[in-house]
Amino acid sequence: QSELEAQMQVLLAGTLAEEMIFQDISTGAQNDLERASAIARSMVMEFGMSRLGRGNYRESSRSPFLGSSGAIESYGRDHSEQTAREIDEEVRRIIDHMTSKAREILIERQPALEAITQRLLEIEVMDSADLVRIIDSSLSGLRVKPGTVKAPRDPALVEEPSIEIAPEQDANGTA
Repeated sequence: QSELEAQMQVLLAGTLAEEMIFQDISTGAQNDLERASAIARSMVMEFGMSRLGRGNYRESSRSPFLGSSGAIESYGRDHSEQTAREIDEEVRRIIDHMTSKAREILIERQPALEAITQRLLEIEVMDSADLVRIIDSSLSGLRVKPGTVKAPRDPALVEEPSIEIAPEQDANGTA
């Protein structure tokens, strides 16, 4: 889940950076927005990674004209209009939350982004050592290297149900 959330934040960051710097957005981010929306929709409909729970709401792509093995199979949506509305609302909530998180990161790291931009305008191509040097000199405070710390799951995205586990019983039924 955290990997999908990070992918959405990266996809949304481009249009957010445009908005922050130019107070405008272009049509260039259309594919990024489409991909971020598809990830959020898959999280809700296929992977059970939302407040709607662990259900699968994937729409059937099987043609109603093809024969089946005797089982009744529906074509298209297998859920109500109300559920479809809840899915849409949950997708929107996830996108809004990831947009907010990406915006926070961009605001926090804006000095580094501006320094990188300035350097790229001067030299056009940058190697990783130059990039690291600019980032290190532009940002203050502690930073964690990517991949060294597992990010905690975001409780705002998934509400885990509480499960009570019964004590083990022996063959006589005593705990």
